Amino acid sequence: MTSADIISLINPIIDPDLDRSLGALGAIHNVEVDGAHVRVYLDVVQPLHTIARRLDLACTTAIHASYPSATVEIFVRESGISERTHPALSTIKNLVAVASGKGGVGKSTIAANLAVALAQQGAAVGLLDADVYGPSQPTMFGLAGETMRAEKDDAGRIRGYPNEHYGVAVASIGFVMQRDQAAILRGPMLAGYFTTLVEQIMWGELDYLVFDLPPGTGDIQLTLTQKIPLTGAVVVTTPQEIALADVRRSIQMFRKVNVDVLGVIENMSYFVPPDMPDRRYHIFGEGGGAAVAAEYDVPLLGQVPIDARIRSGGDEGLPFVLDPERPDLGDAFRAIASNVVRQVRRHNASAADAHVQISL
Repeated sequence: MTSADIISLINPIIDPDLDRSLGALGAIHNVEVDGAHVRVYLDVVQPLHTIARRLDLACTTAIHASYPSATVEIFVRESGISERTHPALSTIKNLVAVASGKGGVGKSTIAANLAVALAQQGAAVGLLDADVYGPSQPTMFGLAGETMRAEKDDAGRIRGYPNEHYGVAVASIGFVMQRDQAAILRGPMLAGYFTTLVEQIMWGELDYLVFDLPPGTGDIQLTLTQKIPLTGAVVVTTPQEIALADVRRSIQMFRKVNVDVLGVIENMSYFVPPDMPDRRYHIFGEGGGAAVAAEYDVPLLGQVPIDARIRSGGDEGLPFVLDPERPDLGDAFRAIASNVVRQVRRHNASAADAHVQISL
């Protein structure tokens, strides 16, 4: 048993997110063989929290198929980490915006549950409530009435610290103004406030920072895309045509500013009566999310049904992925979160390939 033997066994293993072999990805950094003991060192495109164990099992199984008595250790380290020149974001690996072309499609609900679902997978996650006109994340996380801790650093600059709940670090304008207080801000003030909020929050090391954007394609969206190196954007819609028209504008905006659209999530897709679980009623139409995703050649990341538990969970501060009474809802959305992770990894792999080509 030699290092070359081991490499030939694990070279063909497919990274299921990237649909490419470890050999093609150049992911096998080193292999050490010491008698019957094998150590494999992999460089794998981040984030790793959903893929490392699967690759560990696949490599171990492949080696044991030919060398059943071998002792195998797999060491996986991250690659594909973009350098953040923005000092406030330098410790954050992936920046994901959740957007919608219009209000009322459940964007904030999707953002909250996406953040929690990613945390459930073992990721370090932050959520920035960037909807300064209608900050809803404090309520959705059961943090209404909380304030945000702030202090001066050694240079005399004010630094804020997010509140944490359900494994997610949450920052919002809702923590710095009273619940019923109106945010009266015009265009330049709005963009300036958002920039200040981003720059003054101390997030620590995160795998993801999720931005819950206000609806539309206005000042905050443009400020975000121009000043912050987003990994990509997730666009939320409902099935009806009036929502899809606004989704098209959102996708076009992100593309004009060179931000990858990771995919579309269709919310309020259908209703299943509790007493007739085999029936689906498409109250707002059917197939709209899939159609607009196909039109722009982006994935349909998943569909979320209409369910009273989703609404009540948001009101009561319990994201529905945590609801013990409806694990089916949670499982459906966790599948959506896994699809988002897959698209993030594909983006990072493409960015790494482009960097190598430029270097050559």
